[in-house]
Amino acid sequence: MAQVFGPGANSLARFTLGGTVFGIVLLFGVLELYVRSPYVTQVGQPVDQPVAFSHKHHVADDGIDCRYCHTNVETGAFAGMPTTQTCMNCHSQVWAQSPALEPVRHSFLSGQPIQWNRVNNLADFVYFDHSIHVQKGVGCSTCHGSVDQMALTYKAQSFQMSFCLDCHQNPSHYLRPQDQVFNMAWQPPDNQDELGRQLVQQYHVQTRISCSTCHR
Repeated sequence: MAQVFGPGANSLARFTLGGTVFGIVLLFGVLELYVRSPYVTQVGQPVDQPVAFSHKHHVADDGIDCRYCHTNVETGAFAGMPTTQTCMNCHSQVWAQSPALEPVRHSFLSGQPIQWNRVNNLADFVYFDHSIHVQKGVGCSTCHGSVDQMALTYKAQSFQMSFCLDCHQNPSHYLRPQDQVFNMAWQPPDNQDELGRQLVQQYHVQTRISCSTCHR
């Protein structure tokens, strides 16, 4: 009886099996990189807004504190968006006739709020409270990046679960004194690990990583 498989059949079978396994692993690796890429997470991509608002101009150049516009950040889950009246506190006098601010003037006269587009938009199944993070010494720039240098606002972090868990598992690496939370120029000192451990105890920070902490 003639031999059905040639001498190289075993080698071909091993190569095919190994190649299939390697291909599956490679596919998962590519998918992992894809879902974390800026194309998917939109990190670093400015979001179009009804008004070309520049944080760099208002924060870095004019020295306006985050809390002037985001009034609820220390007391509420949502940081809050400024009302048109807040904008007009300055712009009724400054750039009062600028065409770029026509949507602001229209909103003020009509009483209809400006429909800003969310930049950092967590999924509905994720619970996040700004106030508790501020109270525990997590700075604005830790999550939002150097907003004071953004001419147009964009996401600085992916806000995928791994980003949150990095901080929740090792909070000492990320904490700063409470009086530096809103200081966009603050940089971790050389003794950050020691400082962080002190702040963890001082602010009673817990490494909460159970699912129910964020998924409620």
